[in-house]
Amino acid sequence: MTTYFIRRLLLIPVTFIAITFMVYSVLRVVPGGPIEQAQLQIKMAMMGEGGGGAAMTGGEAELQIPEDAMKELKAYYHLDKSIPEGYARWLWGIMRLDFGRSYIHGDPVLDVIISKFPISVYFGLIGYFASWIVCVPLGVSKAIKHKTGYDTATSVIVFIGYSIPGFVACLLLLVMFGGGSFWDLVPLGGFRSENWAELSFFGKVLDQLHHTIVPIIGYLIGGFASMTILMKNSLLDNLGADYVRTAFAKGLSEKRVIFVHAMRNSLIPLTVGIGQAIGVLFAGSFLIEKTCNIPGMGLLGYTSIIQRDYPVILGILVFGVLIRLTGNIFSDVIWALIDPRIRFGK
Repeated sequence: MTTYFIRRLLLIPVTFIAITFMVYSVLRVVPGGPIEQAQLQIKMAMMGEGGGGAAMTGGEAELQIPEDAMKELKAYYHLDKSIPEGYARWLWGIMRLDFGRSYIHGDPVLDVIISKFPISVYFGLIGYFASWIVCVPLGVSKAIKHKTGYDTATSVIVFIGYSIPGFVACLLLLVMFGGGSFWDLVPLGGFRSENWAELSFFGKVLDQLHHTIVPIIGYLIGGFASMTILMKNSLLDNLGADYVRTAFAKGLSEKRVIFVHAMRNSLIPLTVGIGQAIGVLFAGSFLIEKTCNIPGMGLLGYTSIIQRDYPVILGILVFGVLIRLTGNIFSDVIWALIDPRIRFGK
C-alpha cells in the first residue's frame, strides 16, 4: 500500500502540469486579455474626450496603442513569448511563490488569494460538518425505519432538496426572508455587517451567525440528498451482511450491532467524497458566494473570470488543483484506516 501512495504522490506533479498548461494555453488564445482591455480603455478614454462621434472621425489608427507601447505591454504580461516558453516562465514563478500581479486589483495574486482564504474555509468547514451532522443521523434513522411512514415522509423531503441547487435555495431564502422583504429575518448578503467592529463580543457572534445561516443552508442542501441516501443504502447493505446476523445471534443488542459494527463499514462510501469536499472547503462555491455576496475564494474566482483577470484565475487554479489532488489521496488514506481489509494494489 505504501508503494501505491508513493505512485499517487509522484503523479501529482504530472497531473498538475497537464491541467495548468492546458488552461494557460486556453487563456493565452481567448479574447479579452490584458492587451485587449488596455485597448478598450484607451478607446473609451478617447471617445470620452472627443464627445463620442468626434473621436471616431480621426480613423481607426487613432484608437490603436502605439507599437512601442504594445511591445512594452506584451513584455510586461509575458505575452511576447511563445505559449510553452511563457508557461515555463509562469511555472518557475509559481515555484518561487510568485503568482504575478492581478490586472484588476493591482496587488500580488498570492496576497489577493490569501486574503479571501479564511472566509471560504469558514463557510466550507461549517457547511461540511453540518452535512455530516444532519445527513448521517437522518440516513441511519431511515435505514432503521425502512419502508415505514417516517421513511416515506423523509424521502419526499430529501428528493425535494435534491431538486433544488444550493445557490437557488440561497436565492429563494434571500427573496423570502432577506432585508426589505415582509419577514426581514436575514441580511441580503455579505460576510459581516459594516459596523461589525463597533459591536460587542456577543453582538459580533450574533451578527456572524446572522450572516452564516443562508450560505450554510446552500452548502448543506447541495449534498443533502446524495449523502443521506448513500448512508441509508450503505447501512441497509451492511445490516443484511453475515457478520451482522452473527452479532445478533451472539446476543448483542440492536444498538451495539448497528452503531458499533455496521456503522463503521457503512461510513466507508461517504469517505470517497472527502477529496471533492476539501476542494469546496478551501476554494469556496462560486455560485453560492456570488448569490450571497460573500467575499471569499468563490466570488473572487467568479469576478476574475468575468473581468478576465488571468493571473488570479491561474492562481486559484493552482490552489484548486493541488487541493483536489491531495484531497483524493487523503480520501484513500481515510478509506484504508476505516476498513483494514482494503489493500491497494502494488
